[in-house]
Amino acid sequence: MHLAKLRLRDFRNYRRLDMMFDPGFHLLLGNNAQGKTNILESIYLLATLRSFRGVGAAQMIRHEQAGFFVGAEIVGVQSDVIKYYWSLRDRRLTLNQDPVKRLSDFFGTLRSVVFCTEDLQLVKGAPRIRRRFMDLLLSQTQPAYLGNLQQYAKVLRSRNAILKQHRPDQDVLDSFTRELVHYGQALIEARKQFVPRLSPLARLSYRRISDDAEEFMMVYHPTVQGDFREELDRVKVRERQYRSTLVGPHRDDLKLLLNNQSAAQFGSEGQKRSLAISLKVAQAEYLTGLFGHPPVLLIDDVMGELDLARRGGLMPLLERSHHASGQVFMTCTEENWPKELGRRLIRWKVDQGSIQHAD
Repeated sequence: MHLAKLRLRDFRNYRRLDMMFDPGFHLLLGNNAQGKTNILESIYLLATLRSFRGVGAAQMIRHEQAGFFVGAEIVGVQSDVIKYYWSLRDRRLTLNQDPVKRLSDFFGTLRSVVFCTEDLQLVKGAPRIRRRFMDLLLSQTQPAYLGNLQQYAKVLRSRNAILKQHRPDQDVLDSFTRELVHYGQALIEARKQFVPRLSPLARLSYRRISDDAEEFMMVYHPTVQGDFREELDRVKVRERQYRSTLVGPHRDDLKLLLNNQSAAQFGSEGQKRSLAISLKVAQAEYLTGLFGHPPVLLIDDVMGELDLARRGGLMPLLERSHHASGQVFMTCTEENWPKELGRRLIRWKVDQGSIQHAD
């Protein structure tokens, strides 16, 4: 799978961009605030419909414009054309000219993994960030998961609205509880099966980076330990007090442990950075193993910040992508591009919202 064509209109600092890309390692060179990361962001947006910078779509519109457009041709087993327009008043997403009615039919058209400074939040941040990490991978790899996730979120909002009422209707609450249990149990089971498959990949990656300095464990920690309905019955008095659903997959976490201690609480900054890289390497290798070809890798100006050990942990993934005719996009300055990759680089110069060959 690779991104063959990219079209941008009024996206960030790009008024108009039409580019064609071959498989291989694409190096985006330029000073800060020229638009390097915006290219990566647009590709990630086409894969996930969200920014890896943690911002809303409105912030991706070029200054004083009404909306943005991103489009691409993706070449894999077949060729697919994605078109996405977003404005405050109008949002259109099409796949091969057909409107996308269910996101589960869209996710997986382009699979991408991003490496960026925000990855540290996977270790340091709130549980919702780690839930999102699990949910994205499961949505890209299990067609039914996204539908269950969307239905669970919808029922959860309705159930919480009932709980906020002064005198909740018990029959209505019970109806929403049955639906919540149905969709929630499907999410819990999918996560329980997924984490043990991802964990060995993350542990192996961390060993390469840390030289076996610590033992890394990844543990799924659901708030529902037994029967979901029984757990809800057990906390129903507290739910009335807090006017909110207190247990369920919306409160789960993915525990990251070093030598059986919380990495977030007891890990050094270097260990946390190593863990974040290991999780992303595991994500890429999981997708590669499942689909037989690597995802598009997006590396946003992090290689120059890594020491030799952490850079060495990332290089095998880049080598495997190269041998599988995969595609990598990396941003950096002239001074810190990864010389380990030798002459196999396709260099692009990015300057004030324009891009051209640097060779």
